Amino acid sequence: QVQVAESGGGLVQPGGSLRLSCAASGFPVDVYGIAWFRQAPGKEREGIACINVSDGRTLYSSSVKGRFTIAKDKDNPQNTVYLQMNNLEPEDTGVYYCAVGWYTLSPRGFDSWGQGTQVTVSS
Repeated sequence: QVQVAESGGGLVQPGGSLRLSCAASGFPVDVYGIAWFRQAPGKEREGIACINVSDGRTLYSSSVKGRFTIAKDKDNPQNTVYLQMNNLEPEDTGVYYCAVGWYTLSPRGFDSWGQGTQVTVSS
């Protein structure tokens, strides 16, 4: 049984930084990607970053490229993924979800999701 859990959300001022963590376990060997999605109130869920668990390749949405970095934990690369978020903007506010599935930013590529963690960017 795949289990996914996010942590690290909170309130941060514009221009600040935050790091989210995703702990995933129980996924089959043919899983290729662990990704971060976010959903703002009244908007669709948006894929923002994905990492290939085998070779470390990454994908980013245009809305976060250059500000956010997805990476595997060096000590636990198969199970823990981070999302380092820098230069945060109010538009980054939303619930952030981690998901396990394919190497893509499309929500259709993922069957296993965490419960989400709230990120609020406000002064």
